[in-house]
Amino acid sequence: MEAMYATGLNIHYFGVIVLMGVVFFNIVMLALSQHVIRYAKRMRIVMPISASLIALILFTGAVMMAAKHLAFSGSNVAMIVIAVIMIILEAKRYKTLKRRTDIAQEGSFAQYKAKAFRFLGIEMALLASMSVWMIVV
Repeated sequence: MEAMYATGLNIHYFGVIVLMGVVFFNIVMLALSQHVIRYAKRMRIVMPISASLIALILFTGAVMMAAKHLAFSGSNVAMIVIAVIMIILEAKRYKTLKRRTDIAQEGSFAQYKAKAFRFLGIEMALLASMSVWMIVV
C-alpha cells in the first residue's frame, strides 16, 4: 500500500512539473507568434494537453486523498482551489482567442496577447507558489 501511495505521489509531482513546462511553452509560443490563425491552430493542439495534465493532477490528488481517508488539509484545499482557478483561466483564454479571431480588427491579436500573458502568468505563479509551499511543508 505504501509503494502505491509513493508511486501516486510521484505521478502527481511529475504531472505538476510537466504542466509547468506546458504553461511555459504556451508563454513562449505566444511571445513568438505573429499571426493569430497560426497561433490558434497551435493552441488547439496544446490546449488538450494542458487539460489532460490538469485532469491527471486532479485524479491523482483525489486518489491520494482517498488513500488518506479523505483527510482535508489546508494544502489539499489550496490545490483544489488552484486547479479550479486554472480551469477557469484556460477557458477564459480560449474564449478570448475565439472572440479575437472572429473579429478581424487591427490590434485585436495584441489585445489578446496582453490578456493571455496575464492569464498564463497567473497560472505559472499559482503552480510555482503551490510547488514551493509543498516543498517547504
